[in-house]
Amino acid sequence: MPTTDTQLGQVLLAQARKAIADALGLPAPAAPDHPQLAERGATFVTLTLDGELRGCIGSLNAHRPLGQDVRNNAVSAALRDPRFPPLTAAEFASVQVEVSLLTEPDFIEFRDEADALAQLVPGRDGVIFFNGCQRATFLPQVWEQLPERRQFMAALKQKARLPVDFWGPNVMIARYQVRKWHEGEKQE
Repeated sequence: MPTTDTQLGQVLLAQARKAIADALGLPAPAAPDHPQLAERGATFVTLTLDGELRGCIGSLNAHRPLGQDVRNNAVSAALRDPRFPPLTAAEFASVQVEVSLLTEPDFIEFRDEADALAQLVPGRDGVIFFNGCQRATFLPQVWEQLPERRQFMAALKQKARLPVDFWGPNVMIARYQVRKWHEGEKQE
């Protein structure tokens, strides 16, 4: 019997939460298994606390088994996101986990920044901005806070430690989509 997207999401969320609990030395129920966990996959794990970002770490390319990827990214989001102190055991019960499963990034061809922006679909496309060794990404969910294309791209350039008006001949753009699941959301 084929599994549903909802079943996979529930398994990924449970795997992420169990990995964080284990890293903090807290008890947690065993996470369910799923056949897709053995296949290569790229995930981002986003943690929120009281509606505010508390950590977000992920993989842009499927370079290891999905189960290992989600567990490693969950622990990294909880303990190693350089923007935040490590998650504490006291915060663990209140933190909300979201898992995004990424498609393979697809590079786009463009003439200039306006052409690149015109090809992006707000709310659907995650974007990776490259300029030589500088790189930054925003998940599709970031469009909720930055719905205007130019504003989105300016913030992405800042994340890559570039000026908001930067554009050059070495710029490359890739886009990807995600399937995402968030604890507490009604699953269909």
